[in-house]
Order: sequence, then structure tokens, then C-alpha cells
Amino acid sequence: MSASGLVYKHYGKEVITEYYPELKNEDSNLEWVFTKMYGSFMEAIDAIDTGVEPIPDNTDELELQYFDSTGLSARVGRTNPRWNEVDEATGKSPDPDARFEIASSMCGVDFLSVLTKIVESDLPARSIVEGAVQKRFECDESGEIICLPAGGLPWKSQLYELEHDLKVTTPIKFVLYTDQAGMWRIQCVSVEGKAFENRLSLPAKWRGVRDEDLSSVAGIEGCTFCHSAGFIGGNKSYEGVLKMGRVALKSQD
Repeated sequence: MSASGLVYKHYGKEVITEYYPELKNEDSNLEWVFTKMYGSFMEAIDAIDTGVEPIPDNTDELELQYFDSTGLSARVGRTNPRWNEVDEATGKSPDPDARFEIASSMCGVDFLSVLTKIVESDLPARSIVEGAVQKRFECDESGEIICLPAGGLPWKSQLYELEHDLKVTTPIKFVLYTDQAGMWRIQCVSVEGKAFENRLSLPAKWRGVRDEDLSSVAGIEGCTFCHSAGFIGGNKSYEGVLKMGRVALKSQD
């Protein structure tokens, strides 16, 4: 661990409860936020500071495809005075202590923005997703479809964690929810650790088809669309979108 990681390990919970004192009386939630904050924010800083490569060097099969210079560590690095930088007002090299204050403020803003999302968005979402997972057999007897009360909440990372925590033996394939316009959507659950590989995609013959044409092809009333990549689709009703999920489970293509 880096110095910042060690500070977080020993004082992180105190910092979190300074901003969110209500978590002092919620041990399980505080522990979850503390761990989530490390994985979402501190771990990458530790890895970069201690020289851990993004891809293990003991394999010949993986190769870094691009470099990202927009992360916090890179932005902090750019606050250091350049080797040939001169302050126009003084004619001297910029004051490194002043630059440190800029970097420190930048880190604080980023830390708080991530913490705010975790506590005020991810934590409430977790309880909703947990309820949907626990009621998955009420949604469909397969246990492979869950229904959320609304779209927009961050469910993906929550779902993977909850499957492990609740010992879900059959992975969930589809999530149903409504969008801002009230349309019902069915979204595929991606393979854990993969952004573009689904556990099960919507049927190939549906992909790129819309409205009445899709309803005809699928044999399901009220269909509105199916993305050409097969990861998401829509229907005018809950019954319709649920049927899309059930048909997709049986297709297994």
C-alpha cells in the first residue's frame, strides 16, 4: 500500500463519518462504504504509487490497448513544476508548496465526489437491488430475471456483489425496469468483469428490429425496439417485457 492507502486504512472510517455521521451507528453500511471507497478510489492510487502494472507482466496474451492520462494520479503529477517552468511574475521556478496545496485540494474534491456517490446513490440502490434479487422467483420462476421499480439506479456492480453475498447459484440474466418516458426495458446482465459480453443476449433475430416488425418477429405484443448489439430492448408493458425475457431465456442463442 502507498502512504495514502495506509492513511485511509487507519483513518478512512473516521473521515467517512465526518461527512456522514449517521453511518457511525450503521456498522455494516459503514464497512460497505469503507470497502467500496477503497475499490473505487484508493486502490488505483495505491497501485500507481507502488508500481503495479494494470496488466500482469507474467502473461503474453494480454496487451494494454491504450493509456489514460486523465486519472487523479496523472492530474496530480501535472501540478508539479515542469523542469523548465518559470513564473512570469517572479522569474523563478514556481513554488512547489503552493503547487502541493493545489494538488491536495484536487484530491479532496475527487475523494468527496466519489464518497458522495457511494453513500448517497450506491448505498440506497443496493437495498433496492437486494430486494429485487430476493424476490427474483416472484418475477419469474427461473430466478434469472429481476424487476427494479425504476431505471437509472446503479445496479450492475450491486448485482454482482449481491449474487455472491446471497449465494445465488443461477446467475441472473435480465433486468427489467422503466425508463424516464415510462417505457419498459429489458437489459442483459454482462459477464462480471466484462463491459460488452452478456451472460445471455437477446435473440439474434430481434436485433435491430423495431415496433410492429419486432412484435411480429418475436411473437410478443407491444415491442418497441431491440438494440442491434442485443444487450437491451423495450416493450410498452411489463407483461410484454417480461415475456421478452422468458422467450430469450428459452432461445439461449
